[in-house]
Amino acid sequence: MNFIQTRGNDQNKLQSITFSQAILSPIASYGGLYVPQELPELGVEFLNKHINSSYKELASDMLNRFEIDIDKNVIEEALSLYDKFDNPSNPVPVVRVKENLYVSELYHGPTRAFKDMALQPFGVILSSIAQKRDENYLILAATSGDTGPAALETFKNRANVKVACLYPDGGTSDVQRLQMVTEDASNLKVIGINGVFDDAQAALKRLLASDDFKSALKEKNVSLSAANSVNFGRIIFQIIYHIHSYLELVRQGAVVMGEKVYLNVPSGNFGNALGGYYALKMGLPVEKIIISSNENNVLTRLFTTGKYDIRGESVIGTTSPAMDILKSSNVERVLFDMFGEVRTKELMNDLEVNHSYELISDELIKLQKVFAADFCTGDEGKKYIKDTFSNHGYLMDPHTATCFKSYETISNPAIKTIVYSTAEWTKFSPVIANALTGEVDAEDIIALESISKEANLKIPNMVKELFNKEIAQKTIIEKEDIEKEILKFL
Repeated sequence: MNFIQTRGNDQNKLQSITFSQAILSPIASYGGLYVPQELPELGVEFLNKHINSSYKELASDMLNRFEIDIDKNVIEEALSLYDKFDNPSNPVPVVRVKENLYVSELYHGPTRAFKDMALQPFGVILSSIAQKRDENYLILAATSGDTGPAALETFKNRANVKVACLYPDGGTSDVQRLQMVTEDASNLKVIGINGVFDDAQAALKRLLASDDFKSALKEKNVSLSAANSVNFGRIIFQIIYHIHSYLELVRQGAVVMGEKVYLNVPSGNFGNALGGYYALKMGLPVEKIIISSNENNVLTRLFTTGKYDIRGESVIGTTSPAMDILKSSNVERVLFDMFGEVRTKELMNDLEVNHSYELISDELIKLQKVFAADFCTGDEGKKYIKDTFSNHGYLMDPHTATCFKSYETISNPAIKTIVYSTAEWTKFSPVIANALTGEVDAEDIIALESISKEANLKIPNMVKELFNKEIAQKTIIEKEDIEKEILKFL
């Protein structure tokens, strides 16, 4: 399968490229992204085939349907990293919480967040390609809290790869920050910036498109790639768990094969939701994809009014910081799929130049056939956390909690809903402790212990040990100094 470009071709890049090429150089012409030229059709026959399959068997067959140019033994090695999850035979348990609401728990990997689902295998594949080509790569990662730890975990000590990870200083939870700054592998560099996630992501996209930066890297015999979901190597693995989650409902007798469900996704950079969109396009029975946001609710406005407008807006710091994003990169891939490259380039140019764009009425109608959206405030989210624990015995993080509001405001209660839980409760313990017990401004370790006692849950060793590890990464800089700091690292 080949990959094409969301904003058309500028004649400086190939018209279409392979999967491995798209992984290695994820930014396309005019600053656009790569997307599959066509999607494989899966349908009920594929779903029936995998009703009793393991997660790895499902993943292997789906990747095979994409006909990616990666050796089979490399794919097997990549998928074997799911053995590091809590339950290797089922790394993504789906739990019934209340009537017709099921939670797909994506956080049972080594960094306790959903980014492990894609980044664990992605690291093996990218490093393998680099070794096969005898090339060295710098992997850029910009994180609002979860991509960074997962990228560092998968790439540490891998051959032919170095990683520079950008995060907003003060914009992550303490556990997320500690997961990054305690990493001491020599091929990793963690850089805190005085800014927000959008600043980190803007720097990443600028450097990926910068000929001067690439020339500076070339002098060091280094090429450039990215671990963010602008890279389709991330997205392809995010399609799989949507299919798996549906099959889990069939196995549990919650739905019959072919019955449609809602996919309810807490959304920041939109990669998770995009995986659901591609699964729908490939044949997964989906009624609608529900986009759940926090107070940075640009996506709610887009899907309800057709306007993407961030003029004069600044990122609001919330209790669900991984979603504190104004520019959601992967929306572009949906726009391309629905409206084509010419219109996508026009809309993305409007966003970059004017910080806004507006869909015409026919375009909005088409978008709303697939998507609906709502947002949840921090106080509302904490109430959902407390009520869900008190009434159903289920503890969730503040990102997952945003989905419980949209479940109430948007869903048809007769249709089953799959909510995607993107992080374990341990990653946002002060917020959850406040929700459960009312304690305010507790340090993470105190909040963890409080929740552990209140909910009778064990703190995973991998989290508890963070507080005794030495801080190895101490760099905090202004955003204007990012390029200089990365070149110094190399």
